Amino acid sequence: MSNTNPVGWFDLQVANLERAKQFYETVFNVKLVDLPLEWGRQSLFPFNPTSPNISGALVEKPDMQPSASTIIYFETENCVTEEQRIEEAGGKVVQPKMNIGEFGFVSIFIDSEGNTVGLHSRK
Repeated sequence: MSNTNPVGWFDLQVANLERAKQFYETVFNVKLVDLPLEWGRQSLFPFNPTSPNISGALVEKPDMQPSASTIIYFETENCVTEEQRIEEAGGKVVQPKMNIGEFGFVSIFIDSEGNTVGLHSRK
């Protein structure tokens, strides 16, 4: 594997795309973009194709359900900023900001669809 950051994309399975979009737009203060319906019900997180970071999409498919087994970590300036928006947006913080030593800090939350998701920051 030649990439420094091995994750290249993520799909977060959701039961209700509109509810999930509202949740993530509120928590991260961003605007998600809907893909054409012929590709399935999906909304993309903002991304820059030349950036070393990754992006992904919320995906609503009748045969796929949200899962708590894989944790995707979103990079943030300071986990607490997004943490403060989670419950109001319909989620639940399950691990408030926690020090992980030289690697910074993480928080874990359950989103509006039941997915377990993380936040990561350096400060």
